[in-house]
Amino acid sequence: MDNYQIRKELYDAGSLYAGFDPADERSYETCYDGHVYADFIASGKRSRDLAVTLPRTLHDHSISDALYRFLADYDPYRIVGVMGGHAMKRSDASFRKVALISKKLTEHGKLMVSGGGPGAMEATHFGAWMAGRTDAELDGALQMLLAADTFRDAGWLSSAFRVMERFPQTQYHSLGIPTWLYGHEPSTPFATQIAKYYDNSIREDTILTIAVGGIIFTPGSAGTIQEIFQEAAQDHYKTCDVSSPMAFMGVDYFSREIPVYPFLQDMMARGKYHDLLLSISDEPEDIIREILSFRKEDAVHIPNKFFK
Repeated sequence: MDNYQIRKELYDAGSLYAGFDPADERSYETCYDGHVYADFIASGKRSRDLAVTLPRTLHDHSISDALYRFLADYDPYRIVGVMGGHAMKRSDASFRKVALISKKLTEHGKLMVSGGGPGAMEATHFGAWMAGRTDAELDGALQMLLAADTFRDAGWLSSAFRVMERFPQTQYHSLGIPTWLYGHEPSTPFATQIAKYYDNSIREDTILTIAVGGIIFTPGSAGTIQEIFQEAAQDHYKTCDVSSPMAFMGVDYFSREIPVYPFLQDMMARGKYHDLLLSISDEPEDIIREILSFRKEDAVHIPNKFFK
Protein backbone atom coordinates (compact mmCIF):
# COMPACT_ATOMS: atom_id res chain seq x y z
CA MET A 1 0.00 0.00 0.00
CA ASP A 2 1.45 3.36 -1.03
CA ASN A 3 2.39 5.57 1.87
CA TYR A 4 0.20 8.41 0.61
CA GLN A 5 -2.95 6.49 1.51
CA ILE A 6 -2.94 7.31 5.22
CA ARG A 7 -3.12 10.87 6.56
CA LYS A 8 -2.50 12.09 10.09
CA GLU A 9 -3.47 15.65 9.18
CA LEU A 10 -5.70 17.34 6.61
CA TYR A 11 -4.21 18.49 3.36
CA ASP A 12 -3.42 22.09 2.55
CA ALA A 13 -2.31 23.74 -0.68
CA GLY A 14 1.33 22.90 -0.01
CA SER A 15 0.79 19.19 0.62
CA LEU A 16 -1.97 18.56 -1.92
CA TYR A 17 -0.08 20.36 -4.67
CA ALA A 18 3.44 19.33 -3.64
CA GLY A 19 5.57 19.46 -6.78
CA PHE A 20 3.32 21.90 -8.63
CA ASP A 21 5.06 24.88 -10.25
CA PRO A 22 2.71 27.81 -10.95
CA ALA A 23 5.03 28.85 -13.78
CA ASP A 24 4.37 25.51 -15.51
CA GLU A 25 0.81 24.21 -15.26
CA ARG A 26 1.91 20.98 -16.92
CA SER A 27 3.63 20.18 -13.63
CA TYR A 28 0.18 19.36 -12.22
CA GLU A 29 0.43 15.95 -13.85
CA THR A 30 3.41 15.03 -11.66
CA CYS A 31 2.43 16.84 -8.44
CA TYR A 32 0.89 14.94 -5.52
CA ASP A 33 -2.75 15.60 -6.43
CA GLY A 34 -2.15 14.81 -10.09
CA HIS A 35 -0.39 11.59 -9.16
CA VAL A 36 -3.25 10.43 -6.91
CA TYR A 37 -5.91 11.30 -9.49
CA ALA A 38 -4.04 9.48 -12.26
CA ASP A 39 -3.79 6.40 -10.01
CA PHE A 40 -7.49 6.71 -9.15
CA ILE A 41 -8.45 6.68 -12.82
CA ALA A 42 -6.01 3.93 -13.75
CA SER A 43 -7.18 1.61 -10.96
CA GLY A 44 -10.84 2.34 -11.67
CA LYS A 45 -13.31 4.73 -10.08
CA ARG A 46 -15.60 1.81 -9.23
CA SER A 47 -13.00 -0.87 -8.64
CA ARG A 48 -14.01 -4.05 -6.81
CA ASP A 49 -10.41 -5.07 -6.21
CA LEU A 50 -9.83 -5.21 -2.44
CA ALA A 51 -6.21 -4.20 -2.97
CA VAL A 52 -7.58 -0.93 -4.42
CA THR A 53 -10.68 -0.29 -2.33
CA LEU A 54 -9.17 -1.04 1.08
CA PRO A 55 -6.41 1.60 0.84
CA ARG A 56 -8.99 4.14 -0.35
CA THR A 57 -11.27 3.32 2.58
CA LEU A 58 -8.39 3.60 5.04
CA HIS A 59 -7.39 6.92 3.49
CA ASP A 60 -10.92 8.32 3.77
CA HIS A 61 -11.21 7.09 7.34
CA SER A 62 -7.97 8.85 8.23
CA ILE A 63 -9.22 12.04 6.57
CA SER A 64 -12.44 11.92 8.58
CA ASP A 65 -10.45 11.38 11.76
CA ALA A 66 -8.22 14.36 10.96
CA LEU A 67 -11.26 16.44 10.01
CA TYR A 68 -13.08 15.95 13.27
CA ARG A 69 -9.93 16.53 15.29
CA PHE A 70 -9.56 19.85 13.45
CA LEU A 71 -13.21 20.75 14.10
CA ALA A 72 -13.01 19.87 17.81
CA ASP A 73 -12.02 23.45 18.57
CA TYR A 74 -15.02 24.92 16.70
CA ASP A 75 -18.47 25.59 18.04
CA PRO A 76 -20.77 23.90 15.45
CA TYR A 77 -22.77 27.14 15.15
CA ARG A 78 -19.65 28.83 13.75
CA ILE A 79 -19.53 26.48 10.76
CA VAL A 80 -21.30 27.68 7.61
CA GLY A 81 -21.50 25.81 4.32
CA VAL A 82 -21.80 27.10 0.75
CA MET A 83 -23.30 24.90 -1.97
CA GLY A 84 -23.22 25.80 -5.64
CA GLY A 85 -22.08 24.89 -9.11
CA HIS A 86 -18.57 24.36 -10.40
CA ALA A 87 -19.53 26.17 -13.61
CA MET A 88 -19.76 29.63 -12.01
CA LYS A 89 -17.19 31.80 -13.79
CA ARG A 90 -14.83 34.08 -11.97
CA SER A 91 -16.21 36.92 -14.08
CA ASP A 92 -19.81 36.23 -12.99
CA ALA A 93 -21.34 38.78 -10.64
CA SER A 94 -22.35 35.86 -8.42
CA PHE A 95 -18.71 34.90 -7.90
CA ARG A 96 -17.93 38.26 -6.31
CA LYS A 97 -21.12 38.10 -4.23
CA VAL A 98 -20.20 34.69 -2.82
CA ALA A 99 -16.66 35.92 -2.14
CA LEU A 100 -17.97 38.99 -0.28
CA ILE A 101 -20.39 36.90 1.77
CA SER A 102 -17.63 34.49 2.72
CA LYS A 103 -15.19 37.31 3.49
CA LYS A 104 -17.61 39.08 5.83
CA LEU A 105 -18.75 35.90 7.58
CA THR A 106 -15.14 34.82 8.09
CA GLU A 107 -14.42 38.21 9.63
CA HIS A 108 -17.34 37.55 12.00
CA GLY A 109 -15.70 34.33 13.18
CA LYS A 110 -17.40 31.79 10.92
CA LEU A 111 -15.55 28.83 9.43
CA MET A 112 -16.61 28.65 5.80
CA VAL A 113 -16.95 25.20 4.24
CA SER A 114 -17.57 24.10 0.66
CA GLY A 115 -16.98 21.21 -1.69
CA GLY A 116 -13.55 22.67 -2.30
CA GLY A 117 -13.66 22.79 -6.08
CA PRO A 118 -14.01 25.58 -8.66
CA GLY A 119 -16.93 27.97 -9.25
CA ALA A 120 -18.99 28.93 -6.22
CA MET A 121 -16.76 26.70 -4.11
CA GLU A 122 -13.62 28.57 -5.08
CA ALA A 123 -15.40 31.89 -4.47
CA THR A 124 -16.12 30.74 -0.91
CA HIS A 125 -12.48 30.07 -0.08
CA PHE A 126 -11.18 33.04 -2.05
CA GLY A 127 -13.42 35.29 0.04
CA ALA A 128 -12.27 33.66 3.28
CA TRP A 129 -8.64 34.04 2.18
CA MET A 130 -9.19 37.78 1.64
CA ALA A 131 -10.77 38.29 5.08
CA GLY A 132 -9.24 41.17 6.99
CA ARG A 133 -8.48 43.09 3.82
CA THR A 134 -10.47 45.83 2.10
CA ASP A 135 -13.10 45.19 -0.54
CA ALA A 136 -10.83 47.07 -2.94
CA GLU A 137 -8.08 44.53 -2.28
CA LEU A 138 -10.55 41.72 -2.90
CA ASP A 139 -11.44 43.31 -6.24
CA GLY A 140 -7.76 43.65 -7.12
CA ALA A 141 -7.18 39.99 -6.35
CA LEU A 142 -10.26 39.07 -8.38
CA GLN A 143 -8.80 40.92 -11.36
CA MET A 144 -5.75 38.68 -11.08
CA LEU A 145 -7.97 35.60 -11.13
CA LEU A 146 -9.68 36.75 -14.34
CA ALA A 147 -6.56 35.67 -16.24
CA ALA A 148 -8.36 32.30 -16.32
CA ASP A 149 -12.14 32.56 -16.09
CA THR A 150 -12.95 28.88 -15.49
CA PHE A 151 -11.10 25.79 -14.32
CA ARG A 152 -11.02 24.63 -17.93
CA ASP A 153 -8.88 27.63 -18.90
CA ALA A 154 -5.11 27.47 -18.81
CA GLY A 155 -3.76 29.28 -15.78
CA TRP A 156 -6.70 28.66 -13.44
CA LEU A 157 -4.62 26.99 -10.76
CA SER A 158 -1.53 29.14 -11.30
CA SER A 159 -3.50 32.38 -10.96
CA ALA A 160 -4.84 31.26 -7.58
CA PHE A 161 -1.32 30.60 -6.33
CA ARG A 162 -0.25 34.03 -7.58
CA VAL A 163 -3.06 35.69 -5.64
CA MET A 164 -2.03 33.78 -2.51
CA GLU A 165 1.54 34.95 -2.99
CA ARG A 166 0.47 38.56 -3.58
CA PHE A 167 -1.94 38.54 -0.61
CA PRO A 168 -0.45 36.16 1.98
CA GLN A 169 -2.32 35.43 5.20
CA THR A 170 -2.19 32.98 8.10
CA GLN A 171 -4.94 34.37 10.35
CA TYR A 172 -8.13 33.06 8.73
CA HIS A 173 -9.14 29.51 7.94
CA SER A 174 -11.62 27.81 5.64
CA LEU A 175 -12.34 24.15 4.99
CA GLY A 176 -12.60 22.60 1.54
CA ILE A 177 -13.98 19.07 1.15
CA PRO A 178 -13.35 17.95 -2.45
CA THR A 179 -13.22 14.49 -4.01
CA TRP A 180 -11.10 12.66 -6.55
CA LEU A 181 -14.35 11.39 -8.09
CA TYR A 182 -14.47 14.85 -9.69
CA GLY A 183 -10.72 15.09 -9.96
CA HIS A 184 -10.94 16.71 -13.38
CA GLU A 185 -12.12 19.77 -11.43
CA PRO A 186 -9.04 20.94 -9.50
CA SER A 187 -9.36 21.62 -5.80
CA THR A 188 -9.05 25.26 -4.85
CA PRO A 189 -5.80 26.03 -3.03
CA PHE A 190 -7.49 28.96 -1.25
CA ALA A 191 -8.91 26.53 1.32
CA THR A 192 -6.46 26.48 4.21
CA GLN A 193 -7.61 23.00 5.30
CA ILE A 194 -8.52 20.42 2.67
CA ALA A 195 -10.27 17.12 3.43
CA LYS A 196 -10.07 15.36 0.09
CA TYR A 197 -11.91 12.06 -0.23
CA TYR A 198 -12.16 9.24 -2.70
CA ASP A 199 -15.79 8.60 -1.74
CA ASN A 200 -18.04 11.45 -2.85
CA SER A 201 -21.02 10.38 -0.74
CA ILE A 202 -19.04 10.75 2.50
CA ARG A 203 -17.91 14.18 1.37
CA GLU A 204 -21.41 15.46 0.55
CA ASP A 205 -22.96 14.21 3.77
CA THR A 206 -20.09 15.62 5.83
CA ILE A 207 -20.54 19.16 4.52
CA LEU A 208 -24.25 19.22 5.30
CA THR A 209 -23.78 17.61 8.71
CA ILE A 210 -21.03 19.83 10.07
CA ALA A 211 -22.48 23.15 8.82
CA VAL A 212 -24.79 23.67 11.80
CA GLY A 213 -24.46 27.44 11.39
CA GLY A 214 -26.32 27.33 8.09
CA ILE A 215 -26.07 26.49 4.41
CA ILE A 216 -25.97 29.12 1.66
CA PHE A 217 -27.25 27.76 -1.65
CA THR A 218 -26.01 29.43 -4.82
CA PRO A 219 -26.94 28.64 -8.43
CA GLY A 220 -25.95 25.14 -9.49
CA SER A 221 -27.29 22.14 -11.33
CA ALA A 222 -28.26 18.59 -10.34
CA GLY A 223 -25.75 18.24 -7.51
CA THR A 224 -26.87 21.46 -5.84
CA ILE A 225 -30.55 20.51 -6.15
CA GLN A 226 -29.82 17.14 -4.55
CA GLU A 227 -28.06 18.89 -1.67
CA ILE A 228 -31.01 21.24 -1.13
CA PHE A 229 -33.39 18.36 -0.52
CA GLN A 230 -30.80 16.44 1.48
CA GLU A 231 -30.46 19.44 3.81
CA ALA A 232 -34.24 19.92 3.96
CA ALA A 233 -34.71 16.31 5.07
CA GLN A 234 -31.93 16.67 7.64
CA ASP A 235 -33.56 19.79 9.09
CA HIS A 236 -37.05 18.29 9.00
CA TYR A 237 -35.97 15.21 10.95
CA LYS A 238 -33.59 17.18 13.21
CA THR A 239 -30.83 14.76 12.28
CA CYS A 240 -28.35 17.08 13.99
CA ASP A 241 -30.85 18.07 16.72
CA VAL A 242 -31.34 21.49 15.16
CA SER A 243 -32.76 23.11 12.01
CA SER A 244 -30.11 25.28 10.39
CA PRO A 245 -30.77 28.26 8.11
CA MET A 246 -31.16 27.52 4.41
CA ALA A 247 -30.26 30.81 2.72
CA PHE A 248 -30.75 30.96 -1.05
CA MET A 249 -28.74 33.44 -3.13
CA GLY A 250 -30.58 34.12 -6.39
CA VAL A 251 -34.25 35.08 -6.36
CA ASP A 252 -34.93 34.52 -10.06
CA TYR A 253 -32.84 31.36 -10.24
CA PHE A 254 -34.39 29.56 -7.28
CA SER A 255 -37.91 30.95 -7.78
CA ARG A 256 -38.35 30.61 -11.52
CA GLU A 257 -35.47 28.95 -13.36
CA ILE A 258 -35.12 26.15 -10.80
CA PRO A 259 -38.24 26.74 -8.65
CA VAL A 260 -37.21 24.82 -5.55
CA TYR A 261 -37.81 27.75 -3.20
CA PRO A 262 -41.59 28.09 -3.80
CA PHE A 263 -41.81 24.30 -3.71
CA LEU A 264 -40.21 24.19 -0.25
CA GLN A 265 -42.51 26.99 0.89
CA ASP A 266 -45.55 25.08 -0.36
CA MET A 267 -44.36 21.89 1.33
CA MET A 268 -43.98 23.83 4.58
CA ALA A 269 -47.46 25.34 4.24
CA ARG A 270 -48.98 21.88 3.71
CA GLY A 271 -47.10 20.37 6.62
CA LYS A 272 -44.93 18.06 4.54
CA TYR A 273 -41.80 19.77 5.85
CA HIS A 274 -41.44 21.19 9.35
CA ASP A 275 -39.10 23.79 10.84
CA LEU A 276 -37.22 24.78 7.70
CA LEU A 277 -35.53 28.18 8.16
CA LEU A 278 -35.84 29.52 4.62
CA SER A 279 -34.70 32.85 3.19
CA ILE A 280 -33.89 34.14 -0.27
CA SER A 281 -32.20 37.27 -1.62
CA ASP A 282 -29.91 38.62 -4.30
CA GLU A 283 -28.08 40.87 -1.86
CA PRO A 284 -25.00 39.67 0.06
CA GLU A 285 -25.94 41.87 3.02
CA ASP A 286 -29.28 40.07 3.45
CA ILE A 287 -27.66 36.65 3.40
CA ILE A 288 -24.94 37.70 5.84
CA ARG A 289 -27.60 39.11 8.17
CA GLU A 290 -29.64 35.92 7.96
CA ILE A 291 -26.68 33.71 8.87
CA LEU A 292 -25.47 35.98 11.68
CA SER A 293 -28.98 36.20 13.18
CA PHE A 294 -28.99 32.44 13.81
CA ARG A 295 -27.60 32.11 17.30
CA LYS A 296 -27.07 29.18 19.59
CA GLU A 297 -29.35 30.61 22.24
CA ASP A 298 -32.20 30.77 19.71
CA ALA A 299 -31.90 27.12 18.72
CA VAL A 300 -32.05 23.73 20.37
CA HIS A 301 -28.82 23.31 22.30
CA ILE A 302 -26.52 20.62 20.97
CA PRO A 303 -23.19 19.52 22.37
CA ASN A 304 -20.10 19.38 20.18
CA LYS A 305 -20.85 15.72 19.68
CA PHE A 306 -19.89 15.50 16.01
CA PHE A 307 -16.36 16.69 16.54
CA LYS A 308 -15.16 14.60 19.48
